[in-house]
Amino acid sequence: MTTTDMPRPRFDPELEAMLTVLAEAMPPTITPEMIPAMRGAVIPGMPTPSEILEAAGLVARDVTIPGYEGDDIVVSVVHAAGRTGTGPGFYHTHGGGMIIGDRWTGIAALAEWLHRYNGVAVTVEYRLAPEFPDPYPVEDCYAGLVWTAEHADELGIEPGRLLIVGGSAGGGLAAGTALLARDRRGPALCGQLLMYPMIDDRDSTVSTVQIDGVGVWDRGSNVTGWTAPLGDRRGTDDVSIYAAPARATDLSGLPPAFIDCGSAEVFRDEDVAYATAIWADGGDAELHVWPGGYHAFEGFAPQSRLAQEMTAARDNWIRRILD
Repeated sequence: MTTTDMPRPRFDPELEAMLTVLAEAMPPTITPEMIPAMRGAVIPGMPTPSEILEAAGLVARDVTIPGYEGDDIVVSVVHAAGRTGTGPGFYHTHGGGMIIGDRWTGIAALAEWLHRYNGVAVTVEYRLAPEFPDPYPVEDCYAGLVWTAEHADELGIEPGRLLIVGGSAGGGLAAGTALLARDRRGPALCGQLLMYPMIDDRDSTVSTVQIDGVGVWDRGSNVTGWTAPLGDRRGTDDVSIYAAPARATDLSGLPPAFIDCGSAEVFRDEDVAYATAIWADGGDAELHVWPGGYHAFEGFAPQSRLAQEMTAARDNWIRRILD
């Protein structure tokens, strides 16, 4: 699909105003040469890990665990200050296109749930591409999930109340980790919260053509992101369902899923297709496509009306899963 004349859905006016500010730190198209600079970039309005924890009344401790092939990786255990007793576990896989970000990226979204449900989060520092190509990212994520499940009693996670949460690339890694857990008969999950997940390396949907050179994380960025872990395998038949879950032909036996995205982002069509495939295999999925939303808009414009509606929908799903 190569046309450059395809119209795209409009951006929500309230959200579009933020794009000018964002463009200074995060241009629509990220090329491979930009990855080192992007890793050190400061995005306007994004708090530091210590600021996140302090503002939310949370504390954290780091644990070194064995990752893929037994190499050391780090997870952080996060919960409310002074927490006692037990509650649900939130296993978190961060976003960043598998090329940028760290285990703190997006963790603020869990803060209210950790307080409300007396929960604990484990967020994993999986290794980034291209230095660590596939299957390092998803296998590191799976290793962290196994560690979390094995230490559930110590962490105060109640039986049957462990769910996986990820946004963007983290959403794709969460989906891939859930598939690994199913196929390896690994840790049981009560749900998978997939926020605008990055799940298809093939660059073949209508939405990827529509979002080219505009918005946040456009078609060019997506090609960069997928090429980093997959190299020349990107778009070929030599890509596993765990790396790119949209390739899975059997989505039965998975935990209930929540999937959301914007109508004006690259991931729209693959995310809608993933929910549809879950339903086709008899599974449970809740899908939201937010009109005029670009990628990760609730993080960049959290006070906007659409962002508040998006986070409320996630909150309602979490409430149903955990209550």
